[in-house]
Amino acid sequence: MPTKSSTNHYGTVAVTIHWISALLIFTLIGSGFRASGMEDAAAAKVAILQVHVPLGVTILLLTLLRVIWWVFADKKPRPVPMPTWQERSSRAVHLLFYVVILGMAASGIGMMVLSGAGPVLFGGSSETLPDFWKFLPRVPHGIGARVMIALLVVHAGAALYHHFFKRDGLLRRMWFGTG
Repeated sequence: MPTKSSTNHYGTVAVTIHWISALLIFTLIGSGFRASGMEDAAAAKVAILQVHVPLGVTILLLTLLRVIWWVFADKKPRPVPMPTWQERSSRAVHLLFYVVILGMAASGIGMMVLSGAGPVLFGGSSETLPDFWKFLPRVPHGIGARVMIALLVVHAGAALYHHFFKRDGLLRRMWFGTG
């Protein structure tokens, strides 16, 4: 499979970034909601956030890498023929993914900085975690998680619709191999 995309199939770099990002985003959503439902003093919450925070930074870096890849190194395959409203919806969903990912990263970093939780999570401090709800970035972070879930449902639903009903090869383009 070529590193770069062809006119009909995404290349190895794009496919790898896509699926690693998807896996990490699902992990982040699960760990974020799990941690949110725990007491702030719980050792289990600290353990979850010690994974959640670095994964969030990893998603930010993968997203920036993806943007750099598309701008400087590769071109996306031709669009699969579809009605104009579907093509516009697809573009909107993809743009919203970027906006939400960057917003989630900004609000997550904001919570860490404003709350001072970094030393508790990564510095071995014996202090307990702060109440993140006391910090302004917590609200958009929670909203962003719910918007991300909605986007994932729409994105996956559209891909499955194209794969099983339209049978137009759309989903196979974003998998390893030559399509």
